[in-house]
Amino acid sequence: WAPVHLLMVPKLHISSMAQLQPEHANLMGRMMMLAPQLAAQEGCRPYPQGGFRVMVNTGDDGGQEVHHLHVHVIGGPRPWLKG
Repeated sequence: WAPVHLLMVPKLHISSMAQLQPEHANLMGRMMMLAPQLAAQEGCRPYPQGGFRVMVNTGDDGGQEVHHLHVHVIGGPRPWLKG
């Protein structure tokens, strides 16, 4: 569970990260550049005190359930860590 959990899904169908080709480099670069903007927009505090995770599940053994490439942006405060 996380207070912020977004998915970035490209319009172009790519089954998984394992199917990426050199011509997809710009697409992936744009998605990675967008991740911190979306995280901040949704309330994640900036690095280094805050932060967020970027996750891509790839293949069945990697936990991929939807076979269309998508990138999770996960973050936000974690109050359960405070003693």
